[in-house]
Amino acid sequence: MKSCLNVSQKSNLIIIKISKEAKFEDIILQMRRKVLQLERIYKEEKTPIMITGKVLKNREINEIEKIIKERLNVKVEFDMPKELGLSNIKKAFLQEVSTSETTFHRGSIRSGQKIEDEGSIVILGDVNSGAEVIAADNIVVLGALRGLAHAGAKGNAKAIVACGRLDAVQVRIANVVKEINKDEEMAYINSYIYVGEKGDIVIE
Repeated sequence: MKSCLNVSQKSNLIIIKISKEAKFEDIILQMRRKVLQLERIYKEEKTPIMITGKVLKNREINEIEKIIKERLNVKVEFDMPKELGLSNIKKAFLQEVSTSETTFHRGSIRSGQKIEDEGSIVILGDVNSGAEVIAADNIVVLGALRGLAHAGAKGNAKAIVACGRLDAVQVRIANVVKEINKDEEMAYINSYIYVGEKGDIVIE
């Protein structure tokens, strides 16, 4: 099996770089082996470990951190988004759709652009006015949401939309549409949007 982990040391830091093409089961298998090797080297050392490379899901980050800390009493950091920079984003992972595949898009979505996905989408930037983001499950925008976001596009009413700032005039989840007037727009920072018990869209 080709190694998907590259271990190096830079000043007072152990860096474990994960290949971007690696499958998670291979990452876990090789991580267990690497930790055993590091355990023999570490002894009394407390050099922190930095995980970088492939962007991982929250549950994958947690599992890797657990494997390392079972053997090594060291600080483990991840050079990638974990809580996605939003105070309310943990709610998204409590939904039943939390196991859906997630696509990460680096950069903002310009006017006229359209992104669609069969799972969830995380935009590491803004969604500008005139742009569209459509997902079968969740949509997370780290920056401002000014364009159209349609989560749960195939009828999943448990999907959510989360964004750093809500500047859109409309948001959709499944077949439910929420119109937002100009006075409302300015009030929504770190917004969490979902379909409430009454069947209407709720913005927190």
